Amino acid sequence: MSTIEHSIDVEVPIRVAYNQWTQFESFPEFMEGVESVKQISDTRTAWIAEIAGVRREFEADITEQHPDERIAWRSTDKPHQAGVVTFHRLDDNTTRVTLQMEYDPEGFVETAGDWLQLVRLRVVGDMKRFKAFIESRGGETGGWRGDVPGPHQRGSMYGDSDERVPPGTVGGDNLPPSGTLPPPGSTPPGTEPPEGPRPVM
Repeated sequence: MSTIEHSIDVEVPIRVAYNQWTQFESFPEFMEGVESVKQISDTRTAWIAEIAGVRREFEADITEQHPDERIAWRSTDKPHQAGVVTFHRLDDNTTRVTLQMEYDPEGFVETAGDWLQLVRLRVVGDMKRFKAFIESRGGETGGWRGDVPGPHQRGSMYGDSDERVPPGTVGGDNLPPSGTLPPPGSTPPGTEPPEGPRPVM
């Protein structure tokens, strides 16, 4: 797995920079090798891109998204890649955009491309083109302000329910008790102690 990180300061407010990055279908305008990006749903995109000389079609899921803060994604199949772009307000009209990306090169051509740092150079170029794109426009082409909680923010499954409960809670409203946890309250009177010897501490 190879990792790339690059930051660039863009002369637009943080809301403008973030909103533009949510417009995935505009990526071919500033990302080299990206032929098309189709928005399938709020959290899934379909890509056609050339990666180190090899044309690939793949889908990616948005795994976390918070307005004016971060967008994280992961491919659903090969080529395996994941990343996060974060937005940092430097002042009212300047934003630092940081892209961190991990990808797993496949085959000799892509491995050679990784070895030659071709992909890293492309990412640096893409970030520079994003800066030129958004600064020349002075505003975003659109924006999606929805929030996608990350895995650590979605809560846990409880019992046989398909619904998640908030992080830090056990159970939830209208959820049946699970066989793995005792029901709330004290043990009912008359209950026999468990069989077998008490463990020695």
